[in-house]
Order: sequence, then C-alpha cells, then structure tokens
Amino acid sequence: MSPAAQKHRRNGAADDLPPEVDLDVEDEAAEEIVEPESIPTGPDVAFTAIDWTPHAGDADGMVGAEVIQTLVKRLPNQPGVYRMMNAAGDVLYVGKARSLKKRVTNYAQGRFHTARIGRMVRETATMEFVVTRTEIEALLLEANLIKRLRPRFNVLMRDDKSFPYILLTGDHVSPGIYKHRGARSRKGDYFGPFASAGAVGRTINSLQRAFLLRSCTNSFYENRTRPCLLYQIKRCAGPCTGEISHEGYAELVEEAKDFLSGRSQKVKTEISAAMQQASAELDFERAAIYRDRLAALSHVQAHQGINPQTVEEADVFAIHQEGGQTCIQVFFFRTGQNWGNRAYFPKADPALEPAEVLGSFLAQFYDDKLPARTLLLSQTAQEQELLAEALSTHAGRKITISVPQRGEKKDLTDHALQNAREALGRRLAETSTQARLLTGFAETFGLAKPPVRIEVYDNSHIMGTNAVGAMVVAGPEGFVKNQYRKFNIRSTEITPGDDFGMMREVMQRRFSRLLKEHVGEQPGATTDDAGDEDLVAGNGGFPAWPDVILIDGGQGQMTAVRQILADLGVEGRVTAIGIAKGPDRDAGRERFFVEGRESFMLPVRDPVLYFVQRLRDEVHRFAIGSHRARRKKEMVKSPLDEIAGIGPGRKRALLLAFGTAKAVSRAAVEDLVKVDGISEHVARLVYNHFHES
Repeated sequence: MSPAAQKHRRNGAADDLPPEVDLDVEDEAAEEIVEPESIPTGPDVAFTAIDWTPHAGDADGMVGAEVIQTLVKRLPNQPGVYRMMNAAGDVLYVGKARSLKKRVTNYAQGRFHTARIGRMVRETATMEFVVTRTEIEALLLEANLIKRLRPRFNVLMRDDKSFPYILLTGDHVSPGIYKHRGARSRKGDYFGPFASAGAVGRTINSLQRAFLLRSCTNSFYENRTRPCLLYQIKRCAGPCTGEISHEGYAELVEEAKDFLSGRSQKVKTEISAAMQQASAELDFERAAIYRDRLAALSHVQAHQGINPQTVEEADVFAIHQEGGQTCIQVFFFRTGQNWGNRAYFPKADPALEPAEVLGSFLAQFYDDKLPARTLLLSQTAQEQELLAEALSTHAGRKITISVPQRGEKKDLTDHALQNAREALGRRLAETSTQARLLTGFAETFGLAKPPVRIEVYDNSHIMGTNAVGAMVVAGPEGFVKNQYRKFNIRSTEITPGDDFGMMREVMQRRFSRLLKEHVGEQPGATTDDAGDEDLVAGNGGFPAWPDVILIDGGQGQMTAVRQILADLGVEGRVTAIGIAKGPDRDAGRERFFVEGRESFMLPVRDPVLYFVQRLRDEVHRFAIGSHRARRKKEMVKSPLDEIAGIGPGRKRALLLAFGTAKAVSRAAVEDLVKVDGISEHVARLVYNHFHES
C-alpha cells in the first residue's frame, strides 16, 4: 500500500471511501515520474511529493467532463500537479494548482473559455495527481514534467539545447580554463550561461591574455619538459614547468574567479595598483605585463556588444506575438558584460496571452539551469511573484523579477523586444516561403496536398567500406534535425559498393520499424487534430509517417525501393520520388522519377528545383559526415577490441606493458601472464586470437 493510503487509513478516513476507490498506487509509470530522485528541481532543493491518483471503477469507458467529475470527488484541497491523459495513455496537459480540488472542479463543470481547453477536456480519459507541500514545489514539478513529457496542450520550449559555460577546474593543483557544455560532473567553478560557443571561445581567449591560465589537458600538462607555445605568446603562465610557483598561479586563478563572479572593478584596481608599483620600482618589464593584462580585461568588457553600466548580473526576457506565433528573446548579462542572446519560438496556442506564455516559458527555461540574481521582463508574467519564490528556492538565493519602467534597465528590455520583433518577422517570412515551396512541390509532383513530412535518403561509402545510410527530414518549418537518422549497413550479403542493396536494407529497417511503432498512423497525420501550429513540435505533434520519400538515385534505385515498400504493404501510403543527377552531374539538370509518369526535368530557375536541390545537398552533407565519423572510428580501432574478455582496463594494461597491439600479438603466454590483471586463461585467449594454429 502506498504511504498516502497508509496515512489515510491511520487517520480513520479510509473506511469512509466507496469500495471502487483504491488508494494503492498501481501505475508504475506514475510512480516513476514522481519519485523524488527522478525529478531534479535544482541542485540544492529537497523535493517531496505524494502520488495521489484515485482509480474509479465506474469511470471506465468515460471521457471528458464525466470522467473528471468522477475523479474530482476525492481530491484533496491541497497544492499539487495534475496530468490529463487520453485513452491511449498520452499526456495531454500538465498543470499545477494551489488547490487540486478547486482547479479540477472547473474542468468538470464543462464550461470553457477557449476551444483549446474544450478540446483538451473532451479527449481526457483519465487523470493523475501529485500532492505537494507547497505551491512552489508544484510549480517546479510542473515545469519538470512539461519538459519531460511534452504534452501537446502546454506551452513547450522547442529548442532546449544546453548552454555553454566557462569551467575553472578544481580537481588539479594548477586549475585550467575550459569551455563546458552538459552535466556539471567535473569538480570546479562554472560561469555562464553564454548564448553561443563562439562567445565562450572569444571570452576564454581574452581571459587567457588577462590571467595567463592554462587550457591544456591534464595529460599534456604532466608530460611537458619545457613551456609550450602559449607561454611564449604570453597566454599562459607556464605552471607545467615551474615558470610560476603554485602559489603565484593560485593568485591568478582567484583573480579570474573574482572577475567572472562580478567583481571586475576590484580586479582591475588591484592590477592597476600592481602596475604602478612596478613602474615606481623601475621594473618596467613587470609593469608592461600588468599593462597587457589590463588591456585584455578591457577587451573582454568592450567586445561583447551592448554593456550596461548599472547592471552587473541579469537575464533579460522580451516576448512578442504576431501571426499566431511567439518569439521570446533572451539576453545574458554577467560581470557587466553582454554574454550573448538567443531567440526562442515556443509552441503555444495562439489564444494564450503573452503573460501566460512568458510565465510558463520561464519556469521551463530555468528547470535545469541557475537564473541570474535579477530577471528583467518586457512585461509582467503570469504568477510573477510565485515564480520569483520558486526560482529563489531552486537557486538557493534571492531572485528578483521586475518589469523596468525607466532608465538603463528599461533600455535593455526595449532592445530585447526590438530583437524579438525582428526575429519573429524573419521566421514568419521563412515560414511563408516554406509554405509556398511545399505547395509548389505538391503541384509539381501531383500530390493531393502539400506534404507535412518529407524524408530524403542517401548512402555514403568508399569502395563499400564503412557504408552508412542517411535520412534527413523536412517539414513546414524547414529541416527537423532531431528527426535525422543514420543506418550503419549491417548485412554481410551485400556486395561491397552495391548501392541498390544498401538502399533496400535502409528502406527495410526504416519502414519495418514504422509499421511496428506507428501502425495506425496515416502519412502526414499528426498525433492529434490540433492544426498546423502543432506540426513541428520536436517530439510532440510532428508526424512519424512521411508523405514523401526522396531517393538520391535513378530508375534502378527506385525499383529497389518500390519493391521493399510493396513487400511491406506500404507502397500506397507514401509517394516515392527518385532524383537522378543530370548529364555531367550538373546542378539544374536533374531528372525526376515518379511512379505512373515518364521521367522529367524541371526548368532551371524553378523554385521547386532549388528546394529539392537543398534537400539533396543536406542529405549528402549528413551522409558524408556520418560516413567519415564511422571511418575515423574504424581507423583508431585496436585489434585488442576484438578479443572477448578484454575490456578497457586489461587493454590499457597490455598496451602499457608492451607499447603497441602488434607487440602484444607477438608476446608469448608466459610474458602475457606477467601483466597485472591478466590471468593465464585470459593470456591464452589473447595468444590464441593472434595464433590460429
């Protein structure tokens, strides 16, 4: 029995429940979602929640407001998070409430302000609930679940790529400075976020000139016998060979931390005083070093674009809505410097107000990253005060959210809003162009309607070696890169260099998996009927089945592809089009192969031709890149990798003992046994691998 049920029974309330209500938690997926260790709400936040999901037997077969009325009867009047799911078990919506009973009762009444909410309720077949201690915990959990489950009726961040940071390591006697992206598993101090990797690289280069910190790997550091080139060009203090003492280098590291932590003026004052003292002592060479370091610091603060005079640390958000779409522009300011900006285009119902979109976006945005001490908004966000409390809890420090009305802070939000307008304008223009191209594509190739999902295939190999098949995907908003796939050709029956055989394998694997995982879905159909705004939503409503597949090849390739589609019984579900290179492989002279029509060419300046060429060039790029990566991996592969029982540890021990894999292959069993970790049994395995007799 669940802890919630035990507590309820101890309080004497369980006997009052009708027999059809079971307080035991039987939904394994729900238990997995709400376990505290599976919900990271911040580095220092202890989260507790109770899964409180009443299972009403008389609700079987009900949908919409009826099933919600059944579930709401026993809901507690406490804060928490609720999930609305359809009959297939897909999460439609995740919401939080100060009182679960009052919020869900609103859905049960059947009176809705928008068509979106009405459609959401009508599709609801069941609900699950999580009771939290406070509304702040509910807000943090809601943001976490939205990012994980991606419900199609919520506001969703489409681009959730992690931000790069600057890392000052703390696991070495001479800390290094590096660009870092991803989980913060390495010990050290992290500074950021930066909007782009380029901004991090430029800042690190300037910081190296200012603080002379090393950027080499630990192994490179340990094996130096003389200073490297970076020391010669005055971008490293040379701690590896003792050019500077560990104490002196530690002082440089502390200065760098102070500068990146916002105490830049203090650092510049200290360096300036040291320069003047060296000059007074007539040590002009040392004074010149301090002068160059001051100049590098000034460069860090000058090259970042707009730099505020009164704002040390802030994240600036501006939202603009137009044409049914939303753009949120984010600027990052740290140590009085502009560390870049990024535009986001969240998926949101056009009927939602900017305040609601902005509030939901901010909660998701900071789910896995620490906010600045100050957030400046172009307009008030929904539940702004609650959001500030939640972010303060998440960060473990005071976070303020404000909408400035005058002064430099107002200038920053106005500048961000201008960038949001321009970014959304460009996106609307690109979307309109893409829509016209898809309409023209449909007319050119005789499709009933513009395609929603186009898949393009190509192969890449060198004389049949390291063969790779590639698939790229395009839709109404351009290339959908999180849908790209590569296929390492596995069949041993294919003759090396047999492009037809490779394409048959790719088609067989791709459409066999589609039939297994999406058997009921129609080509071009989204997972819902919400309309075009849901078509490109990452893992959300974008369809799995293609309307069109483009094959880089002529009639022979198309014959192989159509045979596979016919064998799988999906020949009529997708349109297959072949693209053969023209005479002399000239761009603009491609010939197209469509079933039921003679092969044809398009006019040289036809926009649809340019569109198809762009698709083909993208699949070329992806296929060649995948092939090169596989070939590079094969080039560094060791013969020891092929021996069963030889893992990374034993492989490392053998190479340290003998130097090369070739030397290992020549070693006798008696010599192999002398290596640490190599038993006589393993030694004979290694020996027999290289000596068949």
